[in-house]
Amino acid sequence: MRFVDEYRDPVASRRVLARIVALAGTERHYKFMEVCGGHTHTIYRHGIEHVLPRNVELVHGPGCPVCVIPMGRIDDAIAVAETPGVIFTSFGDMMRVPGGRGTLLEAKARGSDVRFVYSPLDALKIAVDNPDREVVFFAVGFETTAPSTAVTLLKARADRVMNFSVFSNHVTIVPPVKAILESPDLRLDGFLGPGHVSTVVGNHPYRFVAQEYGLPLVTAGFEPLDILQAIEMLLTQISEGRCEIENQYTRIVRDEGNPRALQFLAEVFELRPHFEWRGLGFIAQSALKLRDEFAPWDAELRFAVPGVRVADPKACQCGEVLKGVIKPWECKVFGTACTPETPIGTCMVSSEGACAAYYNFGRLHREAAVSLGRASA
Repeated sequence: MRFVDEYRDPVASRRVLARIVALAGTERHYKFMEVCGGHTHTIYRHGIEHVLPRNVELVHGPGCPVCVIPMGRIDDAIAVAETPGVIFTSFGDMMRVPGGRGTLLEAKARGSDVRFVYSPLDALKIAVDNPDREVVFFAVGFETTAPSTAVTLLKARADRVMNFSVFSNHVTIVPPVKAILESPDLRLDGFLGPGHVSTVVGNHPYRFVAQEYGLPLVTAGFEPLDILQAIEMLLTQISEGRCEIENQYTRIVRDEGNPRALQFLAEVFELRPHFEWRGLGFIAQSALKLRDEFAPWDAELRFAVPGVRVADPKACQCGEVLKGVIKPWECKVFGTACTPETPIGTCMVSSEGACAAYYNFGRLHREAAVSLGRASA
Protein backbone atom coordinates (compact mmCIF):
# COMPACT_ATOMS: atom_id res chain seq x y z
CA MET A 1 0.00 0.00 0.00
CA ARG A 2 1.18 3.51 -0.84
CA PHE A 3 -1.64 5.93 -0.06
CA VAL A 4 -3.68 6.57 3.06
CA ASP A 5 -7.00 5.83 1.37
CA GLU A 6 -5.82 2.28 0.79
CA TYR A 7 -5.71 1.82 4.57
CA ARG A 8 -9.35 2.93 4.70
CA ASP A 9 -10.65 0.83 1.81
CA PRO A 10 -14.18 -0.40 2.70
CA VAL A 11 -13.92 -3.56 0.59
CA ALA A 12 -10.69 -4.66 2.24
CA SER A 13 -12.12 -3.72 5.64
CA ARG A 14 -15.15 -5.94 5.10
CA ARG A 15 -12.89 -8.87 4.19
CA VAL A 16 -10.85 -8.47 7.37
CA LEU A 17 -14.00 -7.98 9.42
CA ALA A 18 -15.45 -11.22 8.03
CA ARG A 19 -12.34 -13.08 9.21
CA ILE A 20 -12.69 -11.45 12.64
CA VAL A 21 -16.30 -12.62 12.88
CA ALA A 22 -15.31 -16.16 11.92
CA LEU A 23 -12.43 -16.27 14.42
CA ALA A 24 -14.44 -14.75 17.28
CA GLY A 25 -17.29 -17.23 17.03
CA THR A 26 -20.06 -16.84 19.58
CA GLU A 27 -19.04 -18.85 22.62
CA ARG A 28 -16.44 -16.57 24.20
CA HIS A 29 -16.11 -12.89 25.05
CA TYR A 30 -12.82 -11.23 24.08
CA LYS A 31 -11.50 -8.06 25.68
CA PHE A 32 -8.49 -6.34 24.10
CA MET A 33 -6.82 -3.15 25.33
CA GLU A 34 -5.55 -0.55 22.89
CA VAL A 35 -2.70 1.00 24.85
CA CYS A 36 -2.32 4.12 22.72
CA GLY A 37 -4.75 7.02 22.72
CA GLY A 38 -4.20 7.41 18.99
CA HIS A 39 -5.76 3.99 18.51
CA THR A 40 -8.78 5.04 20.57
CA HIS A 41 -9.38 8.01 18.28
CA THR A 42 -9.11 5.85 15.16
CA ILE A 43 -11.52 3.30 16.63
CA TYR A 44 -14.18 5.90 17.38
CA ARG A 45 -13.61 8.25 14.50
CA HIS A 46 -14.11 5.41 12.01
CA GLY A 47 -16.74 3.48 13.98
CA ILE A 48 -14.64 0.33 14.37
CA GLU A 49 -16.07 -0.71 17.72
CA HIS A 50 -19.56 -0.34 16.31
CA VAL A 51 -18.99 -2.92 13.54
CA LEU A 52 -17.06 -5.52 15.56
CA PRO A 53 -18.86 -8.65 16.75
CA ARG A 54 -20.60 -8.07 20.07
CA ASN A 55 -18.25 -10.51 21.81
CA VAL A 56 -15.12 -8.56 20.83
CA GLU A 57 -14.68 -5.60 23.16
CA LEU A 58 -12.01 -2.90 23.06
CA VAL A 59 -10.96 -0.97 26.16
CA HIS A 60 -8.43 1.83 26.37
CA GLY A 61 -5.29 2.05 28.44
CA PRO A 62 -2.83 4.59 29.85
CA GLY A 63 -1.16 5.47 26.55
CA CYS A 64 -2.08 9.17 26.43
CA PRO A 65 0.97 11.07 27.75
CA VAL A 66 -1.02 14.18 28.64
CA CYS A 67 -3.73 12.21 30.41
CA VAL A 68 -1.43 10.43 32.84
CA ILE A 69 0.23 13.58 34.25
CA PRO A 70 -1.10 14.12 37.81
CA MET A 71 -2.51 17.44 38.94
CA GLY A 72 0.43 18.10 41.26
CA ARG A 73 2.85 18.24 38.34
CA ILE A 74 0.61 20.80 36.62
CA ASP A 75 0.77 22.93 39.76
CA ASP A 76 4.57 22.55 39.74
CA ALA A 77 4.62 23.79 36.14
CA ILE A 78 2.44 26.78 37.03
CA ALA A 79 4.75 27.64 39.96
CA VAL A 80 7.73 27.70 37.59
CA ALA A 81 5.78 29.71 35.00
CA GLU A 82 4.91 32.33 37.63
CA THR A 83 8.55 32.81 38.60
CA PRO A 84 9.65 36.36 37.65
CA GLY A 85 11.77 36.47 34.53
CA VAL A 86 10.66 33.07 33.22
CA ILE A 87 9.31 32.29 29.77
CA PHE A 88 7.49 28.99 30.16
CA THR A 89 6.99 26.93 26.98
CA SER A 90 4.76 23.93 26.41
CA PHE A 91 3.04 21.85 23.77
CA GLY A 92 -0.44 23.16 23.08
CA ASP A 93 -2.39 20.26 24.56
CA MET A 94 -0.83 20.84 28.00
CA MET A 95 -2.07 24.43 28.16
CA ARG A 96 -5.62 23.50 29.17
CA VAL A 97 -4.87 20.57 31.48
CA PRO A 98 -6.31 21.45 34.90
CA GLY A 99 -4.26 21.34 38.06
CA GLY A 100 -5.20 22.31 41.57
CA ARG A 101 -4.39 25.95 40.76
CA GLY A 102 -6.01 26.08 37.34
CA THR A 103 -4.31 25.70 33.97
CA LEU A 104 -1.27 27.15 32.23
CA LEU A 105 -3.64 29.20 30.06
CA GLU A 106 -5.10 30.73 33.21
CA ALA A 107 -1.59 31.42 34.50
CA LYS A 108 -0.93 33.19 31.20
CA ALA A 109 -4.10 35.24 31.69
CA ARG A 110 -2.84 36.24 35.13
CA GLY A 111 0.30 37.69 33.55
CA SER A 112 2.80 34.83 33.28
CA ASP A 113 4.75 34.56 30.04
CA VAL A 114 3.49 31.16 28.86
CA ARG A 115 3.95 30.23 25.21
CA PHE A 116 3.09 27.10 23.24
CA VAL A 117 5.69 25.61 20.93
CA TYR A 118 5.74 22.82 18.39
CA SER A 119 9.05 21.31 19.52
CA PRO A 120 11.67 21.71 22.25
CA LEU A 121 13.98 23.19 19.62
CA ASP A 122 11.49 26.06 19.30
CA ALA A 123 11.88 26.64 23.04
CA LEU A 124 15.67 26.59 22.72
CA LYS A 125 15.48 29.24 19.97
CA ILE A 126 13.38 31.42 22.28
CA ALA A 127 16.15 31.11 24.87
CA VAL A 128 18.79 32.11 22.32
CA ASP A 129 16.68 35.10 21.26
CA ASN A 130 16.06 36.17 24.89
CA PRO A 131 19.39 35.83 26.69
CA ASP A 132 18.19 37.95 29.62
CA ARG A 133 15.28 35.59 30.38
CA GLU A 134 15.06 32.05 31.74
CA VAL A 135 13.27 29.77 29.27
CA VAL A 136 11.75 26.52 30.52
CA PHE A 137 10.36 23.72 28.35
CA PHE A 138 7.58 21.54 29.81
CA ALA A 139 8.70 18.13 28.50
CA VAL A 140 5.86 15.61 28.32
CA GLY A 141 5.43 12.31 26.52
CA PHE A 142 6.49 8.69 26.29
CA GLU A 143 9.61 7.46 24.54
CA THR A 144 8.05 8.88 21.37
CA THR A 145 8.84 12.51 22.19
CA ALA A 146 11.68 12.05 24.68
CA PRO A 147 14.40 11.75 21.97
CA SER A 148 13.59 15.23 20.65
CA THR A 149 14.01 16.60 24.17
CA ALA A 150 17.30 14.73 24.49
CA VAL A 151 18.60 16.14 21.19
CA THR A 152 17.61 19.65 22.31
CA LEU A 153 19.48 19.28 25.60
CA LEU A 154 22.56 18.00 23.78
CA LYS A 155 22.41 21.07 21.53
CA ALA A 156 21.90 23.40 24.51
CA ARG A 157 24.99 21.93 26.15
CA ALA A 158 27.05 22.07 22.96
CA ASP A 159 26.07 25.72 22.33
CA ARG A 160 26.33 26.66 26.03
CA VAL A 161 22.80 28.04 26.16
CA MET A 162 22.65 28.45 29.93
CA ASN A 163 19.29 30.25 30.19
CA PHE A 164 17.41 27.18 28.95
CA SER A 165 16.11 24.32 31.11
CA VAL A 166 13.71 21.40 30.92
CA PHE A 167 10.97 20.41 33.35
CA SER A 168 10.97 16.71 32.57
CA ASN A 169 7.74 14.73 32.79
CA HIS A 170 8.67 12.08 30.25
CA VAL A 171 7.30 8.64 31.10
CA THR A 172 7.98 5.11 29.88
CA ILE A 173 5.51 2.60 28.48
CA VAL A 174 6.40 -0.75 30.06
CA PRO A 175 5.79 -0.01 33.79
CA PRO A 176 2.15 1.15 33.37
CA VAL A 177 1.38 -1.89 31.20
CA LYS A 178 2.73 -4.07 34.02
CA ALA A 179 0.58 -2.13 36.50
CA ILE A 180 -2.47 -2.78 34.33
CA LEU A 181 -1.67 -6.50 34.18
CA GLU A 182 -1.32 -6.61 37.97
CA SER A 183 -4.64 -4.84 38.48
CA PRO A 184 -7.42 -7.06 39.88
CA ASP A 185 -10.06 -4.82 38.29
CA LEU A 186 -9.53 -5.89 34.70
CA ARG A 187 -9.40 -9.17 32.80
CA LEU A 188 -7.80 -8.92 29.38
CA ASP A 189 -7.25 -11.32 26.48
CA GLY A 190 -4.56 -9.32 24.69
CA PHE A 191 -3.16 -5.93 23.73
CA LEU A 192 -2.99 -3.68 20.70
CA GLY A 193 0.56 -2.46 21.26
CA PRO A 194 1.36 1.25 20.88
CA GLY A 195 2.60 2.18 17.43
CA HIS A 196 4.30 5.51 18.06
CA VAL A 197 6.30 4.40 21.12
CA SER A 198 7.34 1.23 19.35
CA THR A 199 9.00 3.20 16.55
CA VAL A 200 11.58 4.12 19.22
CA VAL A 201 11.69 1.18 21.65
CA GLY A 202 10.78 -1.61 19.22
CA ASN A 203 8.86 -4.75 20.15
CA HIS A 204 11.38 -6.51 22.39
CA PRO A 205 10.36 -4.64 25.58
CA TYR A 206 6.88 -6.19 25.40
CA ARG A 207 8.06 -9.80 25.56
CA PHE A 208 7.18 -9.98 29.25
CA VAL A 209 3.48 -9.69 28.33
CA ALA A 210 3.58 -13.11 26.66
CA GLN A 211 6.28 -14.71 28.80
CA GLU A 212 5.07 -13.65 32.25
CA TYR A 213 1.35 -13.07 31.77
CA GLY A 214 0.48 -15.42 28.92
CA LEU A 215 -1.21 -12.80 26.74
CA PRO A 216 -0.64 -11.90 23.07
CA LEU A 217 0.30 -8.40 21.96
CA VAL A 218 0.20 -7.03 18.42
CA THR A 219 1.82 -3.66 17.74
CA ALA A 220 -0.60 -1.79 15.50
CA GLY A 221 -0.67 1.19 13.18
CA PHE A 222 -3.24 3.96 13.27
CA GLU A 223 -5.42 3.52 10.21
CA PRO A 224 -8.71 1.55 10.29
CA LEU A 225 -7.27 -1.43 8.43
CA ASP A 226 -4.29 -1.45 10.81
CA ILE A 227 -6.61 -1.77 13.80
CA LEU A 228 -8.78 -4.44 12.16
CA GLN A 229 -5.78 -6.48 11.06
CA ALA A 230 -4.26 -6.29 14.55
CA ILE A 231 -7.50 -7.58 16.06
CA GLU A 232 -7.53 -10.40 13.50
CA MET A 233 -3.93 -11.26 14.43
CA LEU A 234 -4.82 -11.38 18.14
CA LEU A 235 -7.79 -13.64 17.50
CA THR A 236 -5.69 -15.86 15.23
CA GLN A 237 -3.10 -16.33 17.96
CA ILE A 238 -5.76 -17.25 20.48
CA SER A 239 -7.51 -19.67 18.10
CA GLU A 240 -4.19 -21.38 17.36
CA GLY A 241 -3.20 -21.58 21.01
CA ARG A 242 -0.25 -19.21 20.54
CA CYS A 243 0.87 -16.36 22.75
CA GLU A 244 3.39 -14.11 21.02
CA ILE A 245 4.46 -10.52 20.43
CA GLU A 246 3.69 -9.71 16.80
CA ASN A 247 4.14 -6.62 14.67
CA GLN A 248 1.35 -5.45 12.39
CA TYR A 249 2.98 -2.03 11.91
CA THR A 250 5.92 -3.39 9.96
CA ARG A 251 6.08 -0.43 7.59
CA ILE A 252 7.31 1.72 10.50
CA VAL A 253 8.24 -0.40 13.53
CA ARG A 254 11.32 -2.61 13.80
CA ASP A 255 11.71 -5.20 16.53
CA GLU A 256 14.93 -3.60 17.74
CA GLY A 257 13.49 -0.08 17.62
CA ASN A 258 15.49 3.00 16.65
CA PRO A 259 19.07 2.56 17.95
CA ARG A 260 20.01 6.20 17.42
CA ALA A 261 17.01 7.50 19.36
CA LEU A 262 17.67 5.01 22.16
CA GLN A 263 21.27 6.19 22.28
CA PHE A 264 20.13 9.80 22.78
CA LEU A 265 17.79 8.73 25.57
CA ALA A 266 20.52 6.80 27.37
CA GLU A 267 22.94 9.72 27.08
CA VAL A 268 20.62 12.36 28.52
CA PHE A 269 18.10 10.60 30.79
CA GLU A 270 17.98 8.08 33.60
CA LEU A 271 15.03 6.43 35.33
CA ARG A 272 13.41 8.07 38.32
CA PRO A 273 13.01 5.83 41.39
CA HIS A 274 9.25 6.42 41.20
CA PHE A 275 6.73 8.73 39.54
CA GLU A 276 3.05 9.45 40.14
CA TRP A 277 0.60 8.56 37.38
CA ARG A 278 -2.95 9.80 37.27
CA GLY A 279 -5.22 6.92 38.20
CA LEU A 280 -2.37 4.45 38.70
CA GLY A 281 -0.56 6.01 41.66
CA PHE A 282 3.21 5.84 42.07
CA ILE A 283 4.95 3.41 39.73
CA ALA A 284 8.60 2.52 40.22
CA GLN A 285 11.10 3.43 37.50
CA SER A 286 8.37 4.66 35.18
CA ALA A 287 9.63 8.14 34.26
CA LEU A 288 12.77 9.89 33.08
CA LYS A 289 14.86 12.57 34.74
CA LEU A 290 17.96 14.36 33.51
CA ARG A 291 21.32 12.81 34.29
CA ASP A 292 23.67 14.65 36.63
CA GLU A 293 25.72 15.86 33.66
CA PHE A 294 22.69 17.91 32.59
CA ALA A 295 21.93 19.39 36.02
CA PRO A 296 22.53 22.97 34.75
CA TRP A 297 19.60 22.48 32.37
CA ASP A 298 17.28 20.76 34.90
CA ALA A 299 14.37 23.06 35.82
CA GLU A 300 13.58 20.98 38.90
CA LEU A 301 17.00 21.89 40.28
CA ARG A 302 17.02 25.48 39.03
CA PHE A 303 13.61 26.55 40.34
CA ALA A 304 11.59 26.10 43.49
CA VAL A 305 9.21 23.31 42.53
CA PRO A 306 6.57 22.72 45.25
CA GLY A 307 6.23 18.99 44.60
CA VAL A 308 2.87 18.80 46.39
CA ARG A 309 0.44 16.00 45.59
CA VAL A 310 -3.01 17.14 44.53
CA ALA A 311 -6.02 14.81 44.66
CA ASP A 312 -8.17 14.54 41.54
CA PRO A 313 -11.64 16.09 41.72
CA LYS A 314 -14.05 13.61 43.25
CA ALA A 315 -16.40 13.88 40.28
CA CYS A 316 -13.65 12.98 37.79
CA GLN A 317 -13.08 9.32 36.97
CA CYS A 318 -10.08 9.72 34.68
CA GLY A 319 -8.21 7.08 36.66
CA GLU A 320 -10.81 4.41 35.96
CA VAL A 321 -10.96 5.46 32.30
CA LEU A 322 -7.16 5.21 31.95
CA LYS A 323 -7.19 1.71 33.42
CA GLY A 324 -9.99 0.61 31.10
CA VAL A 325 -12.28 -0.15 34.05
CA ILE A 326 -15.08 2.10 32.79
CA LYS A 327 -16.04 3.69 29.49
CA PRO A 328 -15.89 7.50 29.39
CA TRP A 329 -19.65 7.87 29.12
CA GLU A 330 -19.98 6.00 32.42
CA CYS A 331 -18.26 8.86 34.21
CA LYS A 332 -20.80 10.95 36.10
CA VAL A 333 -19.68 14.24 34.54
CA PHE A 334 -18.93 13.09 30.98
CA GLY A 335 -20.48 15.39 28.39
CA THR A 336 -22.19 17.55 31.03
CA ALA A 337 -19.89 19.29 33.49
CA CYS A 338 -16.85 17.88 31.66
CA THR A 339 -16.50 18.72 27.96
CA PRO A 340 -13.55 19.65 25.73
CA GLU A 341 -14.42 23.32 26.30
CA THR A 342 -14.64 22.94 30.10
CA PRO A 343 -12.58 19.87 31.00
CA ILE A 344 -12.45 18.59 34.55
CA GLY A 345 -9.98 15.81 33.79
CA THR A 346 -7.06 15.30 31.44
CA CYS A 347 -8.78 12.63 29.34
CA MET A 348 -11.12 15.28 27.94
CA VAL A 349 -8.29 17.67 27.03
CA SER A 350 -5.69 15.85 25.01
CA SER A 351 -5.97 15.06 21.33
CA GLU A 352 -5.23 11.46 22.39
CA GLY A 353 -7.58 11.42 25.40
CA ALA A 354 -10.19 8.67 25.52
CA CYS A 355 -12.93 10.98 26.79
CA ALA A 356 -12.25 13.45 23.97
CA ALA A 357 -12.45 10.60 21.46
CA TYR A 358 -15.78 9.39 22.83
CA TYR A 359 -17.15 12.92 23.05
CA ASN A 360 -16.15 13.90 19.51
CA PHE A 361 -16.68 10.63 17.68
CA GLY A 362 -18.38 8.04 19.86
CA ARG A 363 -21.50 9.61 21.30
CA LEU A 364 -23.72 8.45 18.42
CA HIS A 365 -22.62 4.87 19.08
CA ARG A 366 -23.52 4.88 22.75
CA GLU A 367 -27.06 3.62 22.31
CA ALA A 368 -25.90 0.86 19.98
CA ALA A 369 -23.11 -0.14 22.36
CA VAL A 370 -25.47 -0.31 25.32
CA SER A 371 -28.00 -2.34 23.32
CA LEU A 372 -25.24 -4.79 22.37
CA GLY A 373 -24.11 -5.10 25.96
CA ARG A 374 -20.71 -3.49 25.35
CA ALA A 375 -20.97 -0.79 28.03
CA SER A 376 -19.81 -1.95 31.45
CA ALA A 377 -22.45 -2.78 33.97
